[in-house]
Amino acid sequence: MTVNAVPRPGFDAELRAGLAVVGGMFPPTITPELIDFMRVSYASPPMTDLFRQHRIDVTDVVLPGYQGADLTAAVLRPRDAQGPRPTVLYAHSGGLMFGDKFSGLDLVLDWVSELGATVITVDYRLAPEFPDPYPWEDMYAALEWVAAESGNLGVRRDRILVAGASAGGGLAAGIALAARDRGGPRPCGQLLDYPMLDDRLITASTAQFDGIGVWDRVSNQTAWQAMLGDRRGGDDVSPYAAPARAGDLSALPPAFIDVGAAEIFRDEAIDYAGRIWAAGGDAELHVWSGAFHACDIFAPHTSVGRSMIRTRNAWVEKTLAD
Repeated sequence: MTVNAVPRPGFDAELRAGLAVVGGMFPPTITPELIDFMRVSYASPPMTDLFRQHRIDVTDVVLPGYQGADLTAAVLRPRDAQGPRPTVLYAHSGGLMFGDKFSGLDLVLDWVSELGATVITVDYRLAPEFPDPYPWEDMYAALEWVAAESGNLGVRRDRILVAGASAGGGLAAGIALAARDRGGPRPCGQLLDYPMLDDRLITASTAQFDGIGVWDRVSNQTAWQAMLGDRRGGDDVSPYAAPARAGDLSALPPAFIDVGAAEIFRDEAIDYAGRIWAAGGDAELHVWSGAFHACDIFAPHTSVGRSMIRTRNAWVEKTLAD
């Protein structure tokens, strides 16, 4: 394991205690050899009891993905819901290489049970078996399907929010860009939790976290290599795969971006928000002091984790409202 020698912001004391627990399930450094391990370690536990506690009905569906491939997805609705609902299309975390449609989903169940929204979460195909453009094209196909089937799904066509965490946040940003450029369904907002946006690994925060925390520089390199192969870091990278590559961030849906100050995605997330503002767009940016990557998933009980979740949910409620 590489020893981090670059000065970096420290972790919040409460979160630092949680890192020791996280490391057994989610190593700080993920190499290609660990992808199979992560697909087991990061697989979602059974969710049935949690859905029941939140009074959420779950429907399994199959939708057409990129090039017509069958994708499995789950539609979560509040029990006894009636009429068209605001809806969140959700892309899970896992570095584009692992995870499933229920990864990290316990954090968004309040959107269903408390806000009355429908959440649709998708098993997009994973790299390296399915590299660029499969993951983002699958999610874009899901967006088109949700819009086209809005009547059958009970979805308000004018209130479709795209959201995701980590790699899923990058996918949400990518499909918001693709929808703008292709004249596709326009989301009412894009929620980008500590998003994975830039394949170039050139920021100061990327260099600050090596062999420490959750998702370090090598993990990020592994993920982008799986997604882009030899194109990683070069000139021929699609902005829909790596949204930081987009030259134009104008005319996008309102964005919510949050990120930890003590993680590698800090600087690319800040830059993305700044470029949206520079293009005349709307972005709400939160940088959480002492927060490691995805600390709200791994340590939701902490003060920082609770604040992240509360702040995010408030933005979702505002954005999904009339």
